[in-house]
Amino acid sequence: MSHRPSSPIGVFDSGIGGLTVAHAIHQQLPNEQIIYFGDTAHLPYGDKSEAAIQAYSIKIVDLLLEKGCKVIVIACNSASSAAYELLKEYVGRQAHIINVIDPMVELVASTLAGKKVGLIGTKRTVQSGIYARKIKEINPKQDIYSLATPLLAPMIEEGFFNSQISHEIIANYLSDQLLNSIDALILACTHYPLIHKEINDFYKNKIITLDSASVVTKKLSSYLSEQNLMNAPAKPVHHFMVSDFTESFEASTRIFFGHEVKLEWYPLWKQDL
Repeated sequence: MSHRPSSPIGVFDSGIGGLTVAHAIHQQLPNEQIIYFGDTAHLPYGDKSEAAIQAYSIKIVDLLLEKGCKVIVIACNSASSAAYELLKEYVGRQAHIINVIDPMVELVASTLAGKKVGLIGTKRTVQSGIYARKIKEINPKQDIYSLATPLLAPMIEEGFFNSQISHEIIANYLSDQLLNSIDALILACTHYPLIHKEINDFYKNKIITLDSASVVTKKLSSYLSEQNLMNAPAKPVHHFMVSDFTESFEASTRIFFGHEVKLEWYPLWKQDL
């Protein structure tokens, strides 16, 4: 399928975290229209089986293809890990797919050789070992010190960041011996850009912190440029859909996206009605 530069960019996540990726795209590529899908009926993906995540992802991708998306960004570490290879095969040439893991892996492997690199993420992401495995494939001598930080995503979802509570929880995790003397830290969860500044403050800006939202946006920008798919100057109207609607979720989207967002309810299956 041939796409026009004016075709939209699809972004999906199990819920709200991927809005940090959508917001980074909106800021860096202001002419691009975004169609966002948050699978709120099935969140969090972190405790779902691989088969379930793949089933949800295919259903969402079908919708984004129907909307004519030229690129689909999997703005979720769990879905990137469980479904990317399957989706790439499933979608074929209908659209280009970018996940949140590979751009970070490429960046770390090419720029941080010989440095002590830490990683924080959800239990599923850390237990999967996907970052460490992929980075070692490129640079066998590079070790990654991965720490599960399960309280951070729910803390952010509840609006606790830039507060005394968040400072203490972040400090508690980052003081773990595993992360002693690191030179760089990978923020391996799409919620974490919202606490990027707090993490930098903890380290007094003395280490490199990498969040997937900015890294993925650079990858997307390069792809659009190489393929001559950058949209002409425009004022696009973004479209946001969720599989289960709650007022609290709509209120939270402002925090994640940076300004008011109107959500459309779009159940993936009839039983979700």
